[in-house]
Amino acid sequence: MVDKDDLRQQFIEAFEGADYPVNSPMDLVPALPQGPGTKFESGDFSMTAMELNTKGGDSQEFPYDDVESLVDDIMEGLEEQGEI
Repeated sequence: MVDKDDLRQQFIEAFEGADYPVNSPMDLVPALPQGPGTKFESGDFSMTAMELNTKGGDSQEFPYDDVESLVDDIMEGLEEQGEI
């Protein structure tokens, strides 16, 4: 079972170092510890940043002015896709 709070915190920690506002997913890559291969895991959920962009990208509406609004959309997209 996925711990949504833990997963949300992983996203915040990974993306908070980006230079906001961000205008595209590529603006987030320099902030990621292992670039697009950065992995997010919780329970039976496991996805790299690149997979996250392809599977949840439809719910993201760039630009983002802060990490919270970005992570809100990521979480929403993953829920809508049945990933979490």
